[in-house]
Amino acid sequence: MTKLRHLAAALLLAGSLTSVHAQSLRPEVGKPLQQAGDLLRAGKAKEALAKVNEADRAGNKTPAETLMIERMRGAAAQRAGDNATAAKAFEAAFATGKLSAAEQSQVAESLAFTYSQLKDNAKASQWLQKAQSLGNNSAQLKQLAAYLQAAGGDYSAIAKSAAAAVAAAEQAGKKPDEGDLLRLADAYQRTHNATAEYAALEKLVANYPKKDYWAALLGRIQRKPGFSDRFAVDVLRLKLATGNLTSADEYMELAQLALQAGYASEGKAVVDKGMAAGVLGVGSEAARHKRLLDLAVKQEQEGKAHLAQEVEQARDGNALVQVGAQLVSYGQVDQGIDLLEKGIAKDQLRKPADAKLRLGLAQLKKNKAKGLQTLRSVQGTDGVADIARLYAILASQS
Repeated sequence: MTKLRHLAAALLLAGSLTSVHAQSLRPEVGKPLQQAGDLLRAGKAKEALAKVNEADRAGNKTPAETLMIERMRGAAAQRAGDNATAAKAFEAAFATGKLSAAEQSQVAESLAFTYSQLKDNAKASQWLQKAQSLGNNSAQLKQLAAYLQAAGGDYSAIAKSAAAAVAAAEQAGKKPDEGDLLRLADAYQRTHNATAEYAALEKLVANYPKKDYWAALLGRIQRKPGFSDRFAVDVLRLKLATGNLTSADEYMELAQLALQAGYASEGKAVVDKGMAAGVLGVGSEAARHKRLLDLAVKQEQEGKAHLAQEVEQARDGNALVQVGAQLVSYGQVDQGIDLLEKGIAKDQLRKPADAKLRLGLAQLKKNKAKGLQTLRSVQGTDGVADIARLYAILASQS
């Protein structure tokens, strides 16, 4: 909160200094106040307070002079870490009734920060609400609101306010604020709402595709109720694509799953990437990694040799989809898409949503817009729709 406190003080101080120039003050008041402002800019808060007190000793002060003295006293005391004096001064300035609506908003915000530093969260909340009622919606004030709610353990309130902010931005056609999305995900985690937390993280990666956000999302997707193990390979693929595949075990697992599914070229490419990254091919398991690479090379050669025969023998929809996906993995994208579409058209598929997922991924290689359209149309409750959405998010960002 210290950084936010300094920001609020600086904001208030700027207004005070401007007013010193704008108001007609007597020299015995205006001169020491101007000196106080100069001292504050130089980082000498205690000396500034002394100058404010000098101005305050002038007799027969006008309401305008009293207002400027209290505003400058509040700014100087806040910078000096004397929050009790700052709170008293800011309240005195507010009580004069001489502030414009914008100035009232600034002073109310500074009081909210000051009382938060005094650990008087009740008064901090009162002044925060006052600032908001005056139209103050600054980012600093939002962060203070979240801090006060968290300090009170009211994560349900944080979730509600953050969700409202995210929804308002989306309805206005704007990108939600990154801080609001982070607060939302954190609040849902703390209130043990895993489903809502996942949805917030998905919005976070869609709008701010950072590696760490992807890691958090992919670390949770397999915990979703009903998520099928058959999409473990896709989770690992997404980890690889987002820079989150880091361990030798994960590289090996992805390569092995790809080989088992008949995607030998992909398996070989994964091992190659692992070796290029210095994760595979080193240490006590280096020989094992080399054996996996040799197996992938052998399966790739054999798969290519028998591919034409498999295409010829594919008759039902399931076989056409399987061979079509293999063709895509071997780089024969056009023919692969053709077989995938024919397989889906035959219907009576064991996993029609899976087939549409593979078709969408294949289409991305030729026609991004068409691929995204297909991926976004995938339906299902076993993880297939989640995986399709994540591939679509990733593709739209590349």
